[in-house]
Amino acid sequence: MMNCKYLSAVLAIMLFACADIYAQDESEESSDGLPRQFRELSLGMNLDDLKTSLIKDGYFNFRGDRDVSFLPSREQSLVETTGSSFIKRAFFQLRDGAVFIMAFTLNTEVIDHYSVFTQFTEKYGKPAQLDPGAAVWETEETRIAIERPLTVKYIDKKIFDDIVGESGVVESGHVKLRQDFLNDF
Repeated sequence: MMNCKYLSAVLAIMLFACADIYAQDESEESSDGLPRQFRELSLGMNLDDLKTSLIKDGYFNFRGDRDVSFLPSREQSLVETTGSSFIKRAFFQLRDGAVFIMAFTLNTEVIDHYSVFTQFTEKYGKPAQLDPGAAVWETEETRIAIERPLTVKYIDKKIFDDIVGESGVVESGHVKLRQDFLNDF
C-alpha cells in the first residue's frame, strides 16, 4: 500500500506537469518573470473570458452567474467557485471589469504546502518575504503568495496599490472627521 505522503508528492508532480502543458507565453508573464496566469486564467482578463475559462476547466465547478457577486465599491465583482481534485475553492476579484486577484485554496488532502512551495522556489527563486504564515514572490507588476494552510494568490500589484491608496485617502478623511468630532467636546 502506498504511503500517503508519497502519493501526495506524486500527485503534486502530476499537477505541475499538467500545468506546464498550459505554459504561459511571454505576454502572460510580468516583465521580470513571475506568472500572471494559472492554466487558462489570468490577471487582467475580463469577466466573460473568466466565466468561459472556468466552465471549460475541469478543476472548477463553476455554476455560471450565480457564482458572480457585484460589490458596492467602484465597479468591483467577485467570482467564487468550488473546485474539484486539487482545488477546494477559488476566488477572483475584478475591478473595472478586469481580474486583479486570483486566489486558489488547495485541497491539503491531495497536495501539500511543501510541494507547492518547492515548485515555486525552483521556478522563481527564493521568495522576497518568508514567514510562518506565507511565502511571497514580488515584482513591480505581480505579487504571488503561498499562504498557510494552502492558498495560492496572484495579485496585480498596480491595481491593488491603487485601491490601497484610495482607501487611505478615505480613511484620512474619516480620521479628520473623527478628530473634529472629538474637538467639539
